[in-house]
Amino acid sequence: MNGLDWAVLIGYFGVMVAIGVWSHKRVDNVSDFFTAGGKMPWWLSGISHHMSGYSAVMFTGYAGIAYTYGVTSFVTWSFPIALGIAIGSRLFAPRINRLRSRLHVASPLEYLKNRYDLPTQQALAWSGMLLKIVDVGAKWAAIATLLSVFTGVSLNQGILITGAVTAVYCTIGGLWADALTELGQFVIQLLAGIAMFVAVVVELGDYGGFFGVWDRPELDGHEKPLIGPYGTVFLLAFLFIKLFEYNGGMLNQAQRYMATANAREASRSAKLSAVLWLVWPLVLFFPMWMSPLLVDAKKPDGSDSYALMTEQLLPHGLLGLVIVGFFSHTMAMCSSDANAIAAVFTRDVAPVLSRRARQWTDRAGLLAARLTTVVFLGLSMAVATQVNSPTFNDIITVVIKWVAGLMGPIAIPMMLGLLRTFRRSGPTAALTSWALGLLAFWLVNYPVHWNVDGGVPLQYQVSIPLAVSLVLYVVIGWVKPEDTPERDALIERINTDGDSAAAALPLPGQAEPAPSKPVS
Repeated sequence: MNGLDWAVLIGYFGVMVAIGVWSHKRVDNVSDFFTAGGKMPWWLSGISHHMSGYSAVMFTGYAGIAYTYGVTSFVTWSFPIALGIAIGSRLFAPRINRLRSRLHVASPLEYLKNRYDLPTQQALAWSGMLLKIVDVGAKWAAIATLLSVFTGVSLNQGILITGAVTAVYCTIGGLWADALTELGQFVIQLLAGIAMFVAVVVELGDYGGFFGVWDRPELDGHEKPLIGPYGTVFLLAFLFIKLFEYNGGMLNQAQRYMATANAREASRSAKLSAVLWLVWPLVLFFPMWMSPLLVDAKKPDGSDSYALMTEQLLPHGLLGLVIVGFFSHTMAMCSSDANAIAAVFTRDVAPVLSRRARQWTDRAGLLAARLTTVVFLGLSMAVATQVNSPTFNDIITVVIKWVAGLMGPIAIPMMLGLLRTFRRSGPTAALTSWALGLLAFWLVNYPVHWNVDGGVPLQYQVSIPLAVSLVLYVVIGWVKPEDTPERDALIERINTDGDSAAAALPLPGQAEPAPSKPVS
């Protein structure tokens, strides 16, 4: 990097902080901080939903898959995400929005106390928070490793720089700052991605052009949609997982649905995100597919191929823009995760731990939300500093496996609890499916994996825990139904459109909650 690249990078950090400061005036209470007060336009929510699903793993781990196997990186990653979100635009997005608009909650898990019971809510809240600390820690380490490659700063310095900038804008501006910075990050990513795409296409003139290049021996097998370990079973397992994960199972995407004005706009937001996931990754992946022609990766898994290609093909200035694109992915995801976990702790956990928390004023609740965001970011950055960069890619693989495998037991009770079909599944089904799903993850990934020749294939490591949770949740619901009038009334409010009687009446045994304070 030279002075021009540094100017682009520093300018980007400055703009992110400025957006956070500007967003501060839009945040008057906890509802504004966590759900934008339900006033976020559907198109901004959709772009934010899309951007919060990326991280630097796209340019390291998935760049390595693209370098080694080709187009399967798209077919088995972004395509099932797009399809899962498209399904969720009808199945989950409207219902999650009604959690805010009908039940007036600010956390995606807040409704679980009434849908099941307090122990179930607390089990899902604590396990979700702990998983996210490790997940976000790995993402800080990923972007810090890239920063180290390009600038020479140490891993810990990179973690501190990116974490501190993210902490400033997402702590003072809440979800509004997250969404607006993600909009800016999307524009940056658009420019950087197109620049890289054009640079690679120009280089392909020496290798047979855009279409003839596929006959090159370096790209043998790269055109196959399913190859190597990424076969049909992996694709179906990944679609199964991403249907839950990207529609709210990892909490931060659920907030984007909650932030829109109504269920219809939440559905439109999800559809926009699905289209972006279907189209935009093709532009990002194409240079990665061509990378075996242009660079020789130094790492066995090819995870450094995109960074090497960037340095080789782009002039200064554009190089800085692409590096900013790396940052934009990871900062978007980490800031949205921080906001989601702060919502869970402030709204779901703190009131159980402290009587004072149950009596917080708007001002006190907002202060607690901001402090929780800072604490979460600090803990995740501390985890990131423990990553040993020479073995970083192995750790990333483990964390991806953990997120995909552990997400299911947490997401199944949360997501399926929204649907009428599963009204019979109560606290017993939810807690049992959660606990035994976690146990299945441990068994498959460790004792069984160690004792099977060649180990358990990745698709089974990540899909079996979710499948176990799903089966137990459904079967226990039918064997030991726990539907009650109160739970049925809650489910009807989540599933009913318009101003019908089911939507308007308070829950049995409960007073109608007061609406959120409007934004001044």
